[in-house]
Amino acid sequence: MSTDRDFTEFYLATYRRLVGQLFVLTGNRHDAEELAQEAFSRALPRWAKISGYEAPEAWVRRVAFNLAFSRRRRALRGAAALLRLGADRFHDGDGTDGVAVTEALRAVPVRHRQALVLHYVVDLPVRDVATELGVPENTVKTWLRRGRQQLHAALRVDEATGTSELLAHLRP
Repeated sequence: MSTDRDFTEFYLATYRRLVGQLFVLTGNRHDAEELAQEAFSRALPRWAKISGYEAPEAWVRRVAFNLAFSRRRRALRGAAALLRLGADRFHDGDGTDGVAVTEALRAVPVRHRQALVLHYVVDLPVRDVATELGVPENTVKTWLRRGRQQLHAALRVDEATGTSELLAHLRP
């Protein structure tokens, strides 16, 4: 019973934050909620072990981000198959995403975007971003630099404008 209560408290304390982070990553609120729910559902049967981790939220976030990347890869393979078949391109015009910064983030490659979200939205230091992504710190620094440049270019703002300022309103 205590384990269920602990998980419920963890879920209630972290769900909105994770959905916000996933929204920044995916640009779609529905997808963000679905990915978060799936990640938490995978954590529940493993909660006895995960709750002992130093950062259980990082485990759930990693699962959710991996699910997002898998979903994106499947969508890209599906789109490639449609193009091979000669199908017309279609646009998913759900209109849920009107924020200029979120749109600009879509132009940033996934790995750079992931580093930007973890560093500027989740507020993880570079060392922790590197650990969570399983890459060296210098790789994260490179991704952050390139991601900032691409984000500033997409928004057509001077690079003197701080990335933290641009992404601050995306924090859940």
